[in-house]
Amino acid sequence: MPKETGEPLFSTKTSPKAEPALMELFKDGIKDIYWAENHLVKTLPKMQNSASSKALVSAIEHHLEETKIHVSRLEQVFGLLGEQVKAQKCDAMEGLAKEGEGIIESTEPDTATRDVGIILASQKVEHYEIATYGGLTQLAKTLGLDEVAELLYQTLTEEKAADQKLTEVAEGDINYKASEEA
Repeated sequence: MPKETGEPLFSTKTSPKAEPALMELFKDGIKDIYWAENHLVKTLPKMQNSASSKALVSAIEHHLEETKIHVSRLEQVFGLLGEQVKAQKCDAMEGLAKEGEGIIESTEPDTATRDVGIILASQKVEHYEIATYGGLTQLAKTLGLDEVAELLYQTLTEEKAADQKLTEVAEGDINYKASEEA
């Protein structure tokens, strides 16, 4: 007979030994993406200032505002996990940001070619974030952290929309203008 504790008869949770290791991996992932999002808050204005297309400047500006919300959401996640807010350096985001800076340095100012480079660099960042938030959302679900999973999924959806917006900006006319530049 089941106990009157409200516990289910069958648990879908992982074994006691596996859960702590998985939870630690999950928390490390949260710390990593928290660093990455904070780094983007500093990096996106540089990209925005280097872009010449009004549509691209607007897309980056919009994503900067969303990124600030992503930082805030991650701070909520730390609270839900009962953890102190802590960033852990994200080597991947640091590398992607450096690559973006290199594109800006190696292209002529006020050209569609530079804008194409900024879009390419930005989409690499978006794809990294999409992969990270997708994986973390699934881990949160596996760990039974439904409220955390919902917050992460909300950000995942916004990252996908930002990526799509960059594609639309590129296809709008920037890629064609760049193909006509000397």
